[in-house]
Amino acid sequence: MAAADRVSLEPAWVLHHYPYRDSSLLLEIFTREHGRVGLVARGARAAKGRWHNQLQKLQPLLLSWTMRGELGTLTGVDSRAMPAVYSGRQVLCACYLNELLLRLLRRHDPHPGLFDAYELAVAALSSSEEQALRCFEKHMLQELGYGLLLDQEADSGAPIDADALYEYRLERGPVRCRQAAGDGIYLSGASLLALQEEKLDGQQACREVKTLMRAALGLYLGARPLKTRAVLQQLASLSRTEAPSAGTAGAKS
Repeated sequence: MAAADRVSLEPAWVLHHYPYRDSSLLLEIFTREHGRVGLVARGARAAKGRWHNQLQKLQPLLLSWTMRGELGTLTGVDSRAMPAVYSGRQVLCACYLNELLLRLLRRHDPHPGLFDAYELAVAALSSSEEQALRCFEKHMLQELGYGLLLDQEADSGAPIDADALYEYRLERGPVRCRQAAGDGIYLSGASLLALQEEKLDGQQACREVKTLMRAALGLYLGARPLKTRAVLQQLASLSRTEAPSAGTAGAKS
């Protein structure tokens, strides 16, 4: 972060918060111009604290703070808009996005484009969970310098053929093949183009793209599993057990 230690009315989202000392919170926030920032919100846990219940996830905020070293001190909280109402599964999906940011972003590393993609993803959760998650994952990889090749073949440079089958090799890109063999990542050209155009309408595209994104993110997440992914998988398993004839219930990250 620059030498200036005061920030005023910065668009932000709370990614996570932890109890801190007797009545305070330690916040991890995501901001447009300053990236991920750690802040101490003094007295925020007190019943009569000035920010009691304001510092919640999924609330678009304007935050002000002063910075001293690695952690800042929160000085002001304003709302940017009325928070939307989400189902329990949608809240978990948002927590999954937050966990990706916490795991993959360094503090004080601005990514304005990723901030905009996050806001779009949060807004889209109420209408299309699967598309919101996959598109955000794609933008995150791009912002971190690990963007996927989706519109042309890795070996020939030819445009992707929607009717062809491809093996996606993570260090290179999609390679045309005749049939799936072994443990590779296989998906249709139509699925690659659907992710490129951010129009994941069909079940096949959603299924194949999810497999690709999980493998691509796994290169950078390491061996430690995502907590929210495990919870979403458990919920999906319970839904299939309790209502096997209802079809697939919701998105799984």
